[in-house]
Amino acid sequence: MNPLGLYEPGTSPLHRVPAGVKFLALLALAVLIFVFAAPAPLGVLAGAVLLGYLVARVSPGRCWRLARFLVPLLAVIFALQWWLLGLDQAIVVALRLFAALAAANLFTLTTRVDDMVGAVERGLRPLRRFGVRPERAGLLVGLTMQAIAVLSTIAAETREAQRARDADRSVSAFAIPFLVRTLRHADELGEALAARGVGDD
Repeated sequence: MNPLGLYEPGTSPLHRVPAGVKFLALLALAVLIFVFAAPAPLGVLAGAVLLGYLVARVSPGRCWRLARFLVPLLAVIFALQWWLLGLDQAIVVALRLFAALAAANLFTLTTRVDDMVGAVERGLRPLRRFGVRPERAGLLVGLTMQAIAVLSTIAAETREAQRARDADRSVSAFAIPFLVRTLRHADELGEALAARGVGDD
């Protein structure tokens, strides 16, 4: 099971919020994350994201998989930033990264891809007169959301295979299979889109 992404069915208040509203809220949160440059307000934002997981009633198993993915990543980045820029800046960077990734993950867990694609297409429909193609933008958003989940799954499965071969410390034992599987997925996706005539015009 991938640590990030893919819709988890539910009936929570957050699941019932329209996809377009959640997407705009995610964009607003992203802006605030990079506007704030102090640990206190960023800590409040991170706390709000965690509260969102409670409101959405995300399963403990999903939360644990996210934590298992994020904690090592944040630990490495925090240590590197502390060494290079000092403790305060390290806290700011870690909180920004945590809030952004956790919020994006919460969005994908509570939003169907089809709902998001539909919201993007409806929102861009008035711009059709200016040459914007809403269906292409919707397709791009849908593929992006799916790609996050697919790449996360590939990384997790590659990591498990690496551990099974007792090669935890080998960079190539992870990087090469991950790259090969990613390129294979991209090739299969390209063939599927070509078979459906995407890009023929």
